Amino acid sequence: MASSLYIGLMSGTSTDGVDAVLADFTEPASPRVLASAFLPMPGELRKAFLDLNVPGANELVRAALAGNALAGLYAQACQDLLSQTDLQASAVRAIGAHGQTVRHDPAAGYTIQLNAPALVAERTGIAVIADFRSRDVAAGGQGAPLVPAFHQAMFAGAQPQAVLNLGGIANVTLLQPQGSQAPVRGFDTGPANALLDAWVAEKTGQPYDLDGAWGATGAVSAELLGHLLDSEPWFLLLPPKSTGRDLFNLAWLKQRLASFKAAEKGLSDADVQATLVQLSAHSAAQAILEHAPDAARVLVCGGGARNPVLVAALEAALGKPVIPTSDVGVPVQLVEALAFAWLAWAHEAGVCTGLPSVTGAQHPSLLGCRYPA
Repeated sequence: MASSLYIGLMSGTSTDGVDAVLADFTEPASPRVLASAFLPMPGELRKAFLDLNVPGANELVRAALAGNALAGLYAQACQDLLSQTDLQASAVRAIGAHGQTVRHDPAAGYTIQLNAPALVAERTGIAVIADFRSRDVAAGGQGAPLVPAFHQAMFAGAQPQAVLNLGGIANVTLLQPQGSQAPVRGFDTGPANALLDAWVAEKTGQPYDLDGAWGATGAVSAELLGHLLDSEPWFLLLPPKSTGRDLFNLAWLKQRLASFKAAEKGLSDADVQATLVQLSAHSAAQAILEHAPDAARVLVCGGGARNPVLVAALEAALGKPVIPTSDVGVPVQLVEALAFAWLAWAHEAGVCTGLPSVTGAQHPSLLGCRYPA
């Protein structure tokens, strides 16, 4: 009998580290998490990934080496899970490993996730499912977001609701009640932590604003917020749509601060941070209110769900309850890793998780490529 155990690995656009889960998919709609682990991203590797979001010299070699280094982290995370559970590698059916997105332009026909799945398979002795986006892009889709099918399986209930992942980039899944024939929808809404982390690192040297405390000392500039929203055409695009750090990055922010003349207007660095919180909250809230006005509540997950200032701003902008997924059974920081374990299960089970209603692809697709152990 084939194993029902899968590992999910996620290193998202926040580039803070690798989240890993080992889960039992005997009941695919209610997987049981057996162990979890987190490995922080080494500073040098994080810088390598961030640098690769924009053009630079010797990119092919730098990208290959960064992918190999990430594979080493992935393998270590898998070993941590096995050690916690006293399991052998042979007990696990497959690993779902997304890789690190550094470029994403589906309109041009490509998306790039750095990874070395063959190396992960070699080091762990476990089959790896990777390259989840490219099949959907080949079918004319955005290749993102990847998780709405998982959100539908895990979180659909008696009422319409939304699931909002606050990673580096925010993505939303719009869920209809269980039993509805309406297709699941989902799309990126804009930056969540990407600009917040970039600005606090630039101005304080810290990798992120713990609990939103620094930003909370600043004052929101409604004028700057309007400028940030109005100066970026991406916000006006209709779904399906997706984005990444290759758009929303520190250079993007500095260009807009310069055109706004923020320094001349007396805005402090903390004021900018406070306004970026509102940018993340406002862009996500507006997307939900426009495309899912009947949603009874919003479930939040990802690193931003642990920022009380951001969550409070989101709830105020929505006028709806905002509830962490931890309250409904899945810790906020594990949702994405569990999603990739589920996507690995779906690949092995032959379940198409590339959904045209989400990505705009011409047809449903079986996502991922398999690298045998």
